[in-house]
Amino acid sequence: MSTTTLAPAQPAIALRIGLWIAQALLFVTFGGAGLVKLLTPIPQLAAMMPWTGDHSEAFVRMIGVIDLAGGLGILLPALTRIMPRLTVLAALGCTTLQIVAIVFHVSRGEGAVTPLNLVLLALSAFVLWGRSRKAPILPRS
Repeated sequence: MSTTTLAPAQPAIALRIGLWIAQALLFVTFGGAGLVKLLTPIPQLAAMMPWTGDHSEAFVRMIGVIDLAGGLGILLPALTRIMPRLTVLAALGCTTLQIVAIVFHVSRGEGAVTPLNLVLLALSAFVLWGRSRKAPILPRS
């Protein structure tokens, strides 16, 4: 009778690398978008993103804060291993944000801008699935 205990299987290296790449891309994209929405004057921003001219400055800046928080949250907790569960929550938030953004843009007749939202949705959902189920990051001990 053997009392050998099998260790849990490690996720494939390709999956782990893919997750880190997706997280880095989301960090750059959401972080950059958040900074642009926070720091660019509204008239200049409206020339780049017409919807920003149709809503209050407070709304646009709030979306900037949400984007920036999502970008930071998708990478930093996992990278530092300080409360890495926040990465999963950030991925859930980014996934939800992209679904809302797609509906928002389609309702405004701006379907041409949704391919980027679909890519961000796929990357966010991948990180959500990967970091919650297949390759979670363990907190520092």
